[in-house]
Parts: sequence; C-alpha cells; structure tokens
Amino acid sequence: MTTHSLANTRVLTGRSLRHIMRSPDTIITTAVTPVALMLLFVYVLGGAIDTGSDESYLDYMLPGILLITIASGVAYTAYRLFLDLQGGIFERFSSMPIARSSVLWAHVLTSLAANLISLAVVIGVAVIMGFRTGASVAAWLAVLGILVLFTVALTWIAVLAGLSAKTVDGASAFSYPLIFLPFISSAFVPTTTMPGAVAWFAENQPVTSIVNSIRALFAQEPAGTGIWVALAWLAAVLAVAYALAITKYRGKFN
Repeated sequence: MTTHSLANTRVLTGRSLRHIMRSPDTIITTAVTPVALMLLFVYVLGGAIDTGSDESYLDYMLPGILLITIASGVAYTAYRLFLDLQGGIFERFSSMPIARSSVLWAHVLTSLAANLISLAVVIGVAVIMGFRTGASVAAWLAVLGILVLFTVALTWIAVLAGLSAKTVDGASAFSYPLIFLPFISSAFVPTTTMPGAVAWFAENQPVTSIVNSIRALFAQEPAGTGIWVALAWLAAVLAVAYALAITKYRGKFN
C-alpha cells in the first residue's frame, strides 16, 4: 500500500471499529456458538471419542473450535459490507479521493480485530475448562500467525460474498459451508476413522493441515511439512479471494 492508501485505510478502519464497539453483541454472538460446541463435545460426546492420543479431548479439538470461531465471525463482515452497499456509502466513497482498496481493507482489518477478541474469549473459556499447553512463546506466535492468516483469507471471501449478495441473508449464508468444513477434517476425530471417500477428502482439504499444525504447536511437537501445506493453502485462498473481490469491486463502481 502507498502512504495515501494506508492513511485512508486507518481512517476507514477507525470508522468500522466504532460501529463494532457500539454493538459488542456481535463479538459475544460469535463466541457463543464455538463455546457451546466446545462444551457439547467435551462434556457430552468427548468421552465416547477415541482420538488415539494421550492428550485430553479438549486439547485435541480446540484448534478446530478456533477455526469455527473465525468462520462464524467473518459472516458479519459480509453482512456489514452489504449494509454499506445498500446504504450508498460506497457510492459516496467512490466520489472522494480515496484509494479503492482502502474501503475493503478497512472491513478486513475490522474483522481481524473482532475475531481476535472472540478467539481470546474462546481460549479463555478453554483454559477454565482445563486446556493446558507448554507451548513456547515462539509456538504461540506461530499459532497466532496461522489464525491471523486464516482470518484474513476467509474475510476476503466474505468481502466477495458481501459485494455479490442480493439480500442480507445471502450475504452471510456463504459462511455456513466454512463453519461445517472443520467437521469433515481431523478437527474432532482422526481421519482414519472415516469411510474411504470421506477420509480422502478430510485428509486433503485445507482445514486438516491447519488443525494438525496448530495441534502440534500446542503439544510442543514438530509440525513437519504439514505447516507448509497449511500456509500454502492459506496463501492461495487469500490471493484468489483478494483478486476476485477487488475485481468485483472495480466492476461495480467503475
């Protein structure tokens, strides 16, 4: 970004963050679903699930819950973007000397800030429930980096959905497949327990490599090549979603 773009992004991000602070229920709602799932899986279903490892089931499934938290949170980005479009805000911005990408990056950075708060809430609840890790500061920073990249990549998908939607419901409906994707991965059960075709899909979809990498970092185990696979997936999704969203935005307001 140029200095002009950065200044525009900072001002517009401040505007979006003020909207979030006026309605903190958005962050609370985002955290409620993953916390409820965590309680359900740990205290109701977890005792019947054999992960084949010595770690507690809470430690095993927390990475997947964190990804579900993010997938739930980015839906609000599409919703807010759609409301801005319907309110004519983008038309007013397009008539001002504002960098085009800054308008969209403001929504992305707001999403990142809101999701980081939701993630902190979920991790706090997990600690109360008994989550423990001896992960080093470097490992925690690596986990944070993966979660940030995951958030930004999914948020650009949300931006594309918000720009393309025809209704409010359509703007946020895109997130449903993203929320359910961790359930067909190694997030809650080992992929080896799944039938053939499902196991193949679960083993080769991006969520599995991301979950396995975070789980290894928390457990102080070598992440191996899996972490590079996860980063490659995230970089590819981010690049494609960003390009499509910018193209869609330019097509609407040129």
